[in-house]
Order: sequence, then structure tokens, then C-alpha cells
Amino acid sequence: MFCTLSNTALLAGCLIFMIGAYYEVIKAGIPYQDPPLELQIQYAVNLGIGDELCRIGFFTVLYGIAFRLALWLFAKIRRQIR
Repeated sequence: MFCTLSNTALLAGCLIFMIGAYYEVIKAGIPYQDPPLELQIQYAVNLGIGDELCRIGFFTVLYGIAFRLALWLFAKIRRQIR
């Protein structure tokens, strides 16, 4: 059961990170040279969303890896005790 939770955290983190990368690269993209204020605001919003999603996805992956490592160490110690 716990292994499934760690796999879920890893998968969710990867998906969130990929969505954030999509927002940064595709939605925000490269800004125009001299855009009107409306496009500057849209670019800033999309870039902010992408940054936040990438950060959340990265840390979710790290938490999933740490949880998976803790499960592995716990199982290894438990086998040695028996």
C-alpha cells in the first residue's frame, strides 16, 4: 500500500512539473520585444503559474523519492531483525 503511495507521489510530481514546463515554454513563451501592457500582464501571469507548478512538481517528486527511500530502509531493517 505504501509503495503505491510513493509511486503516486512520484507520478503526480512528474505530471505537475510537466504542466508547469508547458506553461513556461508554450503558454508564456518568449515575450515580444515591445509588447502592449495587456500582453506583458498575460506573460507575467503565465510565467508565474509555470514557475509555481514547476516548483511544486519538483518538491513533490523529491518527497516521493524520500518516502520511497524510507520505505526501502524500513523494509531492509525489518528483514535484518527477523
